[in-house]
Amino acid sequence: MICIDERAVGSSRPRDGVLHALKRHARWGWLAALCFGLSPQLEATSPRQLVEVADLAGPVVSPDGRRVAFRLEQASIERNAYDTFWYVQGVEGAAPPTRVADSGIPLRDAAGVSLPATAVWSPDGHWIYYRARVDDRIGVWRAAVDGAGAELITRDPADVRDFSLSTDGRTLMYSVGATREQVLEAEQNEYEQGIRIDAGVPIGQGLFRSSNIDGRWATQRYLGMWFGRRSLLEETPDRWKAIDLSTREVRDLDSTYRPPGRLAESDLAEGLEKPFKMALEPKGERIALLTRVGEAGAFRDKPDIALSVLPTKASRTPVVCQAGPCTGQAIGAIQWRPGREEVLFTVTDPRQGLAQSIYRWDIPAQRVYPVVSMRGLASGGRDPSSSCGASLEILVCVVAHADRPPSLERIDLDTGARRLLFDPNAALASGIAAVVSARLLRWRDASGQEFNGQLFTARSGRDAASPLFVTYYSCPGFLRGGVGDEWPLISLAEHGIAALCINNPPGYLSEATARYGRAVSAVESVVALLAAEGEVDPAFVGMGGLSYGSEVTLWTAIHSDILAAASITSPSIEPNYYLFNGLRDDAFFAELRKSWGLGSVEETPERWRKIAPALQTERIQAPVLLQMPEQEYLSALGFAIPLMREQRADLYVFPHEPHQKFQPKHKLAAYERNLDWFRFWLQGYDNPDPGKRQQYSNWRSMKTAMPAGRNRAEPGAGGPGR
Repeated sequence: MICIDERAVGSSRPRDGVLHALKRHARWGWLAALCFGLSPQLEATSPRQLVEVADLAGPVVSPDGRRVAFRLEQASIERNAYDTFWYVQGVEGAAPPTRVADSGIPLRDAAGVSLPATAVWSPDGHWIYYRARVDDRIGVWRAAVDGAGAELITRDPADVRDFSLSTDGRTLMYSVGATREQVLEAEQNEYEQGIRIDAGVPIGQGLFRSSNIDGRWATQRYLGMWFGRRSLLEETPDRWKAIDLSTREVRDLDSTYRPPGRLAESDLAEGLEKPFKMALEPKGERIALLTRVGEAGAFRDKPDIALSVLPTKASRTPVVCQAGPCTGQAIGAIQWRPGREEVLFTVTDPRQGLAQSIYRWDIPAQRVYPVVSMRGLASGGRDPSSSCGASLEILVCVVAHADRPPSLERIDLDTGARRLLFDPNAALASGIAAVVSARLLRWRDASGQEFNGQLFTARSGRDAASPLFVTYYSCPGFLRGGVGDEWPLISLAEHGIAALCINNPPGYLSEATARYGRAVSAVESVVALLAAEGEVDPAFVGMGGLSYGSEVTLWTAIHSDILAAASITSPSIEPNYYLFNGLRDDAFFAELRKSWGLGSVEETPERWRKIAPALQTERIQAPVLLQMPEQEYLSALGFAIPLMREQRADLYVFPHEPHQKFQPKHKLAAYERNLDWFRFWLQGYDNPDPGKRQQYSNWRSMKTAMPAGRNRAEPGAGGPGR
């Protein structure tokens, strides 16, 4: 539920009668308290508040530079759904934003992550155009920027895949594939005739309408080498159409049509190093490129990034930026500054906890100027590589820090001056700031390897050492629960458990044991550091992670005795995983060999015994909580079931969830159970909620069954938190 002052929504009205309740309160502080459940006292940040953070994305500045459009997305626990809206606001920030349109059901990638929001301004600045799923169809909509209303432009029998607007704003071009009726018919035919299992079918997962693809439950097939998903008939080639916006007449475009301004690697001259990101100059021919350079050595990818510009598509000699901020830096986002011969680029500094800085490269002068430096993200949303909205004079960015939820800011390109435009999470930010804060922690292990992470100090109300929770992977922006949002870091800290999110150092090590060993060294060395400083109790350390973070957590549980409890949500490499992917193509198995040194179990048995947790369960001494998506849990049963039989693991499976859970009720349940789990094992705390009686009965049985010497049932000096 979105809670905003009436003036911030123009002629729109928040849902569920919220506005009527808010009108009774005159001051924003009380409005915020109602919206987010905070009282004037210092209350702990609840997992629910972390689930219901308002995310901002896709800022794009109007052609005249006077307004910005952006999308807001927020979970509703009650409806187990998301509210998404488009807003428009003046870049001077003199007035609150106006809600101009409902953005429909969020479209997600195969991992469950919300796809980037994209809006296109009409040349006259009167409309924004956007793609949305509304009423079971994906179409192109346009909304009047004054809040007067929104309308569906395309009424095609197929879902719209992509669109663009002509330079004069009179014609909309859009692409489609198979019709919705054809897709449904193909799914039903498979259901009735039986589904033939081949390399494209995700074995061990639901076979009929089991995956959320483009906002609907669809029959799924693999897309790409790893675990992308597509629906049936998605391989149907794009068909481009054009609609006259004055007459609404639709015509088919030539089969070779491609929207102007779109680039592909094949557009570039042969012999050039292939870039991983490109940006075409608006109304020009130059192309800004980001390319990986250097010698990979022990790493999978080349270590450095080069920023350069090609004069034209046919050019073979790029102009390379040689200034200090361009070299040896983790550049992730690039865009052209409108009206200037400048490229704007964003550096995400791995040595500073993924803090971002934005620069502008003056190409003719070959000089680079700093624009702004943050202690967190300044991007186009949660994705650190997304771009801010840009005009000749300003950037409009989504700003978020480890302990500060997202807000929208205007940044002057010449002076770096910042101005807050919109802060839908102000109350939550205030509540967090009053209780806990994050600090960037940097340290080295015994070999000299540098690590860093964001540490939330435990709120214990005493000077004693506290328990510690660690998650390992990547920690950009506002930290609700690490990668995948599973572990409520702020809530843990506010309940007396210090919470640390560790960033994996730059470079993906090709050798798996070295890759995992580096992570274990990070955990062991930081625990030693914090214990020596008297901040944490090394006897009560918990750990959790998603995807690579799950792999690292299990590897730590196997190869170190530092963990008192663990929590994972993703499978690791094990024989079941290999079996379920046994029909995949050669590229899949080549990557298994390259990144893990694994052939079949019969071919490389010793390597399997070294890598797979399922073949080393006797070495896992810490109790393990598994909260897994339905799409993946079968691949984890090789190690989960032996642990469960010995009462050393507790498994929960969330229906209809992909790699990262996205349903609000599921995210809340995972947060709350993780909070309960680590308070139980690290603090000896039982939640008195009668509805959780069976949960704690199960865990007490596990505690009784734990091997001698590993039962850390009684908390150390830290004691129970709040």
